[in-house]
Amino acid sequence: MIRFEWPPARIVGGTLYVAALVLVAALAAWPIYRSNWFLVVVGVAALAAAVVAAVSRLRSWSALLTAAVAAGATILLGALVLLATRPIGPAQVPTALGDALLGTVTGWKDLITVDLPVGTYRNLLMPAIVVFLVGTLVGLRFAWSRQPASAVAAVVCSGMVFFGLAFGRSVTSEPLALGPWTIRAPQETLIGAATLILSLVWLAWRSHNQRRQALRRAAVATGVRISRRRTASDRRGIVLAAGMLAVAAVAAAALGPLAAQGMTRDVLRSSTGPELVITRATSPLSEYRAHFADDTVDDVLFRIEALGAMPDRIRIAALTSYDGERYRALDVESSTADARFTRVPSRLTAPAGEEIDVRITIETLGGIWMPTVGHLEEVTFEGPDATALQDAFYYNKATAAAVETAGAGLAPGDGYVLEAVVPEVPELSEISAPGAPGLDFDVPVSLAGWLDEQGVSADGAGLAEAISRLRARGYLSHSLAAPADAAPAWASDLGDYIFQPSAAGHSLARIDALFRQLLDRSADAAPDGPDASLVAGVGDDEQFAVAGALIAQQLGFPSRVVVGVRLAPEAGVVTCPEGACRGRDLSAWIEVQSADGVWVPVDVTPQHEEPIDSDARRQRDPENVTEVRPETAEEISAPDPAQRDTVNDEAPEDVPLDFSAFWAVMRVVAVVGLALAVGLGPFLVVVGAKAARRRSRRRNGDAANRVVGGWDEYVDAAVDHGRPAPRAETRTELASQYATPRAATMASSADRAVFSGEPLTEQESLEFWALVDEERDRFREEASVWRRLVAAVSLKSFVRWMAADPVRGRTPSAVRSERRTRRRTGDVARAS
Repeated sequence: MIRFEWPPARIVGGTLYVAALVLVAALAAWPIYRSNWFLVVVGVAALAAAVVAAVSRLRSWSALLTAAVAAGATILLGALVLLATRPIGPAQVPTALGDALLGTVTGWKDLITVDLPVGTYRNLLMPAIVVFLVGTLVGLRFAWSRQPASAVAAVVCSGMVFFGLAFGRSVTSEPLALGPWTIRAPQETLIGAATLILSLVWLAWRSHNQRRQALRRAAVATGVRISRRRTASDRRGIVLAAGMLAVAAVAAAALGPLAAQGMTRDVLRSSTGPELVITRATSPLSEYRAHFADDTVDDVLFRIEALGAMPDRIRIAALTSYDGERYRALDVESSTADARFTRVPSRLTAPAGEEIDVRITIETLGGIWMPTVGHLEEVTFEGPDATALQDAFYYNKATAAAVETAGAGLAPGDGYVLEAVVPEVPELSEISAPGAPGLDFDVPVSLAGWLDEQGVSADGAGLAEAISRLRARGYLSHSLAAPADAAPAWASDLGDYIFQPSAAGHSLARIDALFRQLLDRSADAAPDGPDASLVAGVGDDEQFAVAGALIAQQLGFPSRVVVGVRLAPEAGVVTCPEGACRGRDLSAWIEVQSADGVWVPVDVTPQHEEPIDSDARRQRDPENVTEVRPETAEEISAPDPAQRDTVNDEAPEDVPLDFSAFWAVMRVVAVVGLALAVGLGPFLVVVGAKAARRRSRRRNGDAANRVVGGWDEYVDAAVDHGRPAPRAETRTELASQYATPRAATMASSADRAVFSGEPLTEQESLEFWALVDEERDRFREEASVWRRLVAAVSLKSFVRWMAADPVRGRTPSAVRSERRTRRRTGDVARAS
């Protein structure tokens, strides 16, 4: 009688495996949420899935009914979690149910666009509920099954782990130092190794358990008693499997992070967000001068209402990438976390500083660039489109900049309340340079020459002095031409202003022209002594912000350009009167990073009180056309940066070969090769071992040994293709059991080679191996493609050979070994 266990071993083993993978998956997904509610969700979802799986199995539910119950449990659990994390009220129940249903569909997209950790923000716990409830349910049903498809449970449970890795952070965990060793990405390595080891151990145990149950059923059916003692072949198989597992785990854990060192971690959120919209939008610095046209200079862009203290600055955009043509808010080639705009889950953590609460109402600003203050803590949109605006709001914590991507961006009437913190920053003269990254282009020779002429130090004090001299020797101008009968509208607040034309743009060619003006004026004024006027560079914040940023880079300070509004009055000029920020109130400044990581704002607007010395201008022929015709003058875009580099009279230096692209390709090849080696390595080892064994048998000793080896090769091929392994059968009995066309002939030939004592010829061994190859080909032809792959990597023939050859390695040949064994058996029989 078959003795049944309750619960069966496969139920216990499968449950333990799925429970272990749920814990690993929770560890992988923890960085996404970092909330105690997430732990509650994982526990309740896994428990609910176990209950549904158990009832479904006991009641023999269909797959459709099980799926329906699982869907209902998911929505119900999601609604309960949403109710528990919100103010409780009767009216919240329908809303919670709707949000749970919506989160099941759209929560995946939202999850990769909201900044981490998301906590309990809106309905973003729904993806976790779906993963852990559905994944646990499906994993248990497969793990409990008797069918071969139960191995799918490993795929399902690994998918739960993949959820945390795919939707998680775009950077790996910090390296872990253990004495002289450093483990890179320790958390991800632990998760991957645990998933691999647990899955392989469970699959091996499952295979062993199925074999044991099959033997037990066979013993009951045939009456043959099966020994439960562990044989030498069993122990060798365990050692072999453990060795392969250890090699794979060590290779993945040690070589994987090493090969991927320096490469970015690409997850789903790495390719999402507003980056495409930002890169397509016009740079705010390129649009800067358009706001000073006579017909737009007094247009109200937005209004600001202080709900407490009024900030000193409002930033519209922070521009971090300069390609020699224009400054952009986003480097399209950057993949660092600092370059990402993400959605705000609820509240952000801001550094210590002054609390600022303001309400901003948009009028004519438009576009995606959103005015903000300081470091954002929370934003609350107002009006009928508040929900849509909130969903399309993205914020960059590194640059404290925000964009609004709903529709065409901000529209007249849109309003929001900002809660922010303005941290205290040190004086520019007190900071030190941390060292700036290299630029992808050479700065103009005129800029480098002017900076060398100043002789300033490479620290905060030197930068402050250089910027001060740049502003003092510049002259403010927002247009190329002025009306024939009046001053430009933007100059109405500047007192006794004398107009000077200046071209727009902030390309390297335009910056080069600015510094050439300064150098030429400095050369002309030198004979007149230190009191001579050095005012020469004509432009506005667009040019001087870029010039200041490049100077900061040359002195070792990372820099960026900020377009916004300065609310603190300067030189008697009132900005944003009564909270109405107009086109004329726009400004641009730079921010430089100190060695402590603090970004310090630096104003770069040129002065307008001291005009350019007209006598000095007459001493030299002008470089630019002096006759300006307002009715025909046009602003011409600067040529491509590659065409405007200053001609160098010196002989060109040999440019070293750049192998960066080559090494990047080689690193990708190494990572792919390593992944293939880890995944396919054990299988390739088995295939190679079989090929080596077959070659050894074909070339082993004399012809008789090669014939016996050919028979062993035939039996191994049959076992690998699903035939039962031989135990006590003779060759003739085994040939009858396998029932292949050439089996009887080969069995007879092998027996004659062993027992006849007559030497075999080389031709006979070749003919025998031809029969072996024919039978091996027949096994492959009769099997499906999947069965061929399984047979190629099967270890059954190795275990069969170990068990069937107990004296292997002690005898000089297979023939003499078998003869000696048969002789001993005959002696024992005669003695009895």
